[in-house]
Amino acid sequence: MSIQIYNTLSKRKEEFKPLEPGKVKMYVCGPTVYNLIHIGNARPMIVFDTVRRYMEYKGYEVNYVSNFTDVDDKIIKKANEEGVEPSVISERYIAECKKDMEGMNIKPATKNPKATEEIGGMLDMIQTLIDKGHAYPAADGTVYFRTRSFKDYGKLSHKNLDDLQGGNRSLLVSGEDQKEDPLDFVLWKPKKEGEPYWDSCWCQGRPGWHIECSVMSKRYLGEEIDIHAGGEDLIFPHHENEIAQSEAANDKPFARYWMHNAFLNIDNRKMSKSLGNFFTVREISEKYDLQVLRFFMLNAHYRSPLNFSADLMESSKNALERITEAAARLRDRQAAATVQEATEDEKKLMQEEAAFVTKFEESMDDDFNTADALAAVFELVKFANTNVQEGSSKEFAGHTLEVMTKLCDVLGLTLEKKEEILDEEIENLIAERQAARKAKDFARADEIRGLLLDKGIELKDTREGVKWKRI
Repeated sequence: MSIQIYNTLSKRKEEFKPLEPGKVKMYVCGPTVYNLIHIGNARPMIVFDTVRRYMEYKGYEVNYVSNFTDVDDKIIKKANEEGVEPSVISERYIAECKKDMEGMNIKPATKNPKATEEIGGMLDMIQTLIDKGHAYPAADGTVYFRTRSFKDYGKLSHKNLDDLQGGNRSLLVSGEDQKEDPLDFVLWKPKKEGEPYWDSCWCQGRPGWHIECSVMSKRYLGEEIDIHAGGEDLIFPHHENEIAQSEAANDKPFARYWMHNAFLNIDNRKMSKSLGNFFTVREISEKYDLQVLRFFMLNAHYRSPLNFSADLMESSKNALERITEAAARLRDRQAAATVQEATEDEKKLMQEEAAFVTKFEESMDDDFNTADALAAVFELVKFANTNVQEGSSKEFAGHTLEVMTKLCDVLGLTLEKKEEILDEEIENLIAERQAARKAKDFARADEIRGLLLDKGIELKDTREGVKWKRI
C-alpha cells in the first residue's frame, strides 16, 4: 500500500507522490526561541519527526528542514528586560530547545536555519515581489504584500477574501492608513528604538514573520517542496501568507502536501498561561522520562485534538513500560539461550511476526496513524511474552527483539532502558535481601522489600535474577 496523506490544501487523503523519486523535501515550522519550549511545541516536533522516520523506513532520502525564529517582539522584549542583545536570548533558548528535542528523541534536522542568517534572501524575495507588482513600499519604508494580487489567496485555509474584509482582523497590523487594502500584510518593517535592524533600500528595519519561512524553504529545499507541516494554528495566516509570497515570487506551486497537527489541551481546556495550565517540556522531564511524553503524543492520531493530564501521562508511562520490559525479557532470554538455531515450531512462529509488521505498516500508510501502529506493537509484545520463554533459542528471541526494535524505532521509542545508578544504601539493601533469601530468612527478605518500596524501589524476582524499577 502506498502512503496516504491528508492534505489540508485539498481537505482529503491523497497518495503520496514525491517530486523526485526516492526523495522527500520536507519543511516544518519551528519555534520562536524566547523561552523553554512547551508541550504544545512538542507535539509537531514529535509528530513530524515520526513522519520523517517512517519515510526513511520506507526507503526515502529525507531532506528535513526546520527553522528557528530568532528575531521577534518577544525575544526583543526579553532581551531588553535582561539588558542583553537579542542574540543572547535566542542562542540560549536554541541550545535549551535542542536539549529537550534530544530528550524526546527528535532526530536532528538536515538544516536548522535561523531567520537572522537569511536576511539577504528575504530582501531579494521582497524586491522580486515589488518588481512583479505583488508588494509595495509605504512612505515610512514598510513594505506590504498586495493580498488581492494573488488570486488564489485563501486556498489553504479555505477563507474568502470578502469575508476577511468584512470581519476577520487576523491580518491587520499597525499602520493601516498606509495600506492600499486592509488585508495587505507586512514583509518588512522599520526599526524601533532598542530593536535589532538591517539595512535595506526601503529603510533600516527587520522582516515580517511570514517571509522568513518562504525564503528558508526555497534556499534549502528549492522553489517547490513535497511536504510543508506545522500546527493547525499556523494554517492562517502564516501558511496562507507563505503560499502567497512563495508562489507569487516563484511562479510555481509551493508545496504539494500540507500537514497540520491538532491542538493540545490540558485537562480538557485549551492550554494557556492565563489559565495556569501551561507546562514546558523541561517541567515534564522532571517527573517523566521524555520517552513517556513521546509515547503519549503518538497514542492519538495527529489530526485529533489531544488532552494532556496527569492520569494520561501515568497511563502512558505504564504502557511504555510494558514494551520496554518485554524487550528486556527478550534480551535476557537471548543472552541466556543455550540453543542457537530456531526449532521448526519456532520458525513458524517467526513467520507469524510478519503479520504484526504488516498491520504496523498499514496503519502508518494510512495518514500516519500512530495510535493503530502502537496497537500492532502491543500485539507483538503479547506474542513475545507468550511464545518466547525460558529455553527458547537465541535465534527466535533475537528475531522477535529485532522486529520489535525496528517498529519502535520508526516511532522514535527507545527500547534500551537508560542505566540508572542506585545509591550505595539501596544497593546494599538489595544485596542483603539476596543473602537473606539464600539463607531462607524470608522474614528479613520481606522486611527489606518493604523498606525498598518505601524508598520508591520495587523488586521483582525472575528466572533471570532480581529486577528493580522506580515507582
